[in-house]
Amino acid sequence: MGSLAAEAVGIMDPENPTKLETEAVHLSDGGSARNHLPNRVFVNRSLNLENIKCYGFDMDYTLAIYKSPEYEALGFELLRDRLVSIGYPHELLRYDYDPEFPTRGLVYDTMYGNLLKVDSHGNILVCTHGFSHLKGDDIHNYYPNLFIQRDDTERFYILNTLFNLSETYLYACLVDFFTSCTRYKNCTQGFQHGDLFMSFRSMFQDVRDAMDYVHDSGSLKDRTIKALEMYVVKDPRIPVLLSRVKEVAKVFLATNSDYSYTDAIMKYLLEVPASVKSGAPKRAWRSFFDLVVVDTRKPLFFGEGTVLRQVDTLTGKLRMGTYTGDLQHGTIYSGGSSDVVCDLLDVRGKEILYVGDHIFTDILKSKKRQGWRTFLVAPDLIKELQVWTDKRYLFEELKGLDVYLAEFYKHLDSGSHERPDISAIQTRMKMVTYSMDICYRKREGERERERERETDRQTERERGRDVYV
Repeated sequence: MGSLAAEAVGIMDPENPTKLETEAVHLSDGGSARNHLPNRVFVNRSLNLENIKCYGFDMDYTLAIYKSPEYEALGFELLRDRLVSIGYPHELLRYDYDPEFPTRGLVYDTMYGNLLKVDSHGNILVCTHGFSHLKGDDIHNYYPNLFIQRDDTERFYILNTLFNLSETYLYACLVDFFTSCTRYKNCTQGFQHGDLFMSFRSMFQDVRDAMDYVHDSGSLKDRTIKALEMYVVKDPRIPVLLSRVKEVAKVFLATNSDYSYTDAIMKYLLEVPASVKSGAPKRAWRSFFDLVVVDTRKPLFFGEGTVLRQVDTLTGKLRMGTYTGDLQHGTIYSGGSSDVVCDLLDVRGKEILYVGDHIFTDILKSKKRQGWRTFLVAPDLIKELQVWTDKRYLFEELKGLDVYLAEFYKHLDSGSHERPDISAIQTRMKMVTYSMDICYRKREGERERERERETDRQTERERGRDVYV
């Protein structure tokens, strides 16, 4: 899960390249695959690789794994500094990124400024206001039914990508600062300072605009390229993975990044000497793919798409006109759509296995609109799986307490007047649950897990992808 190559090389057996292991696998020199959680692959449904004629890859957080928390800290720094540059208080500069607070999949309430963790039905599991974790009556004051309308996208914004982690933390910092700053009066939907009203909605829009600025201006990409070793994991197994896959199927790269950034990242990851001892020349990164498409603008790419153009690799500029010819190997394309990819590579629907990290953009859209088979990369599962393995006895004890509790009511019905004393069991269940929360190394209250309830993000994973790591 830390790197796609660690899992995907493992599932592609050189002796039988059409075989997909349905159990955990691990690329190592003899260790037991079952004992290495970061290198596990999970299969949601039957997937026969004999039917896969083409493998597609996203780049960011898929082939290119960014180092955490260094990369998120960089993103947070740029976002914070951007807000200060457009007029936000300089006191915000005292905030530094804390990787222990944000987690992927939280929901930001633009009306009240709260960060929420909800299940698949919209029930609120966790609620924070700034860095304060709300409980009981405090949550009821905002949400009387402890429930939100998940489809109300005008009010609720889902922070469902790894790029959103720095943004998530910034929302908490803003609410924390304005709440504690004596210059501002706390209001239900924002903060008042004289004639100025700073609503949570306007703060949200400012952060989103700052996010767009950081990406569109190229400041994040420039800082990344200048320090690739600091921010990007260089895994020598990625070229091996792509080479093996290309021996049995067609391979394409489809990324939202522009050509210049893609070229820099791919050179760093793939252009290594073929043989260090022999001093053989480097293999050009484009040779690992049958087709490379940049500026895809996913999820638009899986619908109507945009104009397909060729990229001048010497200048990085786009050539005029829409490209309508056959596939030219070694050529870089910009824009287009998933239909265009299918036409150029002469493949269809379930013949494609697409690998990506974004549940909505990469996984759900590619499956719903094109019928592609999907492979989700989810590096943030590593910590949870590690806890599940190391502290499994806590889960087993909780399960046992559930069974023991059921025994008290086993022979009771609506006509029974007996009221068993279950206080001791409830107390123990709370203690075990608290121990589980501590194990996940989250701030108190952030991970109050509901047994056998799935969060919105977990449900989307189940619905969308065939395989995930």
